Amino acid sequence: MNIHEYQAKELLRRYGVAVLDGHVAWTAEEAAAAAGKLPGPVYVVKAQIHAGGRGAGHFADDPSGKGGVRLARSADDVRAAAEAMLGHVLVTKQTGPAGRKVHRLYVEAGCDIARELYLSLLVDRVTGRITIMASAEGGIEIEEVAAHAPEKIMRVAVDPAAGFFPFQARRLGFGLGLTAAQVASFTRFVSAMYAAFTALDCAIVEINPLVVTGAGDVVALDAKISFDDSALFRHADIEKLRDEAEEDPKELEAARHSLNYVALDGTIGCMVNGAGLAMATMDIIKLYGASPANFLDVGGGATKERVTAAFKIILSDPHVEGILVNIFGGIMRCDVIAEGLVSAAREVQLSVPLVVRLEGTNVDLGKAILAKSNLPIIAAENLADAAEKVVRAVQEAA
Repeated sequence: MNIHEYQAKELLRRYGVAVLDGHVAWTAEEAAAAAGKLPGPVYVVKAQIHAGGRGAGHFADDPSGKGGVRLARSADDVRAAAEAMLGHVLVTKQTGPAGRKVHRLYVEAGCDIARELYLSLLVDRVTGRITIMASAEGGIEIEEVAAHAPEKIMRVAVDPAAGFFPFQARRLGFGLGLTAAQVASFTRFVSAMYAAFTALDCAIVEINPLVVTGAGDVVALDAKISFDDSALFRHADIEKLRDEAEEDPKELEAARHSLNYVALDGTIGCMVNGAGLAMATMDIIKLYGASPANFLDVGGGATKERVTAAFKIILSDPHVEGILVNIFGGIMRCDVIAEGLVSAAREVQLSVPLVVRLEGTNVDLGKAILAKSNLPIIAAENLADAAEKVVRAVQEAA
């Protein structure tokens, strides 16, 4: 789960992470009032969306090309910036051409910036450890740094048994070229950030840029936090921070039915039981020349109602041109899948090719249900046969 910048900063502040003063605003008047609560004379007005690259982005209906992070030198300037952003669609590298509508802003105090750095904590899936990453190339997407100058990224892995030690932060601080006083500030910052990361069950905390002020203080100028969804049951207060307007409605609907669904950018919808089988199904779709439109694992104990819901979610994606159902019944029964497919196909009036491969528990009964349905369902004998048939059927339909 992701949250907005202002929410991330408020959480980090509780653990002693140095952040600038600021206030959230939903209207232009609230934004101007927020400026009155800050010292000035410079204010920063930031669009709050779940995407990076806001400053370098542009608003779809603004020919000036100004982005979603703007400087202001008075309350009137803040109000004007808010009016130009609220209710408008901001397009960045991470939103894609569709962009995201801005519903709220963060008005923050200005800052005397001497240097911009990069800092993040994440769970390294290779080592199984929390890893601290730092770079002197702050303000730039870390993916670009990794691609063009990977030697500029420093990493320190934290032993889960021993925990974080201040010397690890000092090593990074001196590697960034900080002075002794700045390293002390940086060490306090990283220590507080690590405490927040572990206490809140984060998946990643990213500060980009992390700035060194003219006075030598280390402060988070931006902040992004992503949480481990599996741990949210321990953090009811954090779950309340979810902004459903920033999430894919298909993924939200899937979550309501306890379905594991992730929207992708292909044209072949997938319904599979088991994460490993789902990934193999997506791979073989690519092998046969097409791309999956989603990852969807209905789980081992899916009911007819959940299967019906899953089918409807797949079809709600306008980019889906064909559907591949790949079920290997262990705990999951093939007849339950078949009943759900027939029910959903009749309800939504199936208009794209549907290829079904069933194997396992009650497979004969499941195939019989599909055969008696009189629906245009294409049966497949194995996974390769299914992938070939769905790709061919979509090509022929086109």
